[in-house]
Amino acid sequence: MSGLTRETCVPCRGGVPTLTDAKIEELMPQVPGWELAEVEGVKRIRSEYRFKDFRQAMDFAVQVGELAEREQHHPDLHVAWGRVTVETWTHKIHGLHQNDFILAAKCDELFGARVV
Repeated sequence: MSGLTRETCVPCRGGVPTLTDAKIEELMPQVPGWELAEVEGVKRIRSEYRFKDFRQAMDFAVQVGELAEREQHHPDLHVAWGRVTVETWTHKIHGLHQNDFILAAKCDELFGARVV
């Protein structure tokens, strides 16, 4: 279990700096399978989870939504037949924050705990 899964997202009200490239490099190995992307100048991380069918994908998306509400940190979700893509960044600061990596690790934990 990643140490990140034992942490809790903290409210981000803006005005805090985004993570440095060095800090991102340090955190990326703690969320294997996630990729770093940049869209319109905003760094974010994303991962795709695969399932047997649409129902399992929807169930996982709902679990991620419930997790996001508990953490008060909300990713973008894309649900398709047999897969869910989770993409996260901190909108208030237009980039990555420790919260994004905490949420990513907890999504991986949810995926690993699912019953097939």
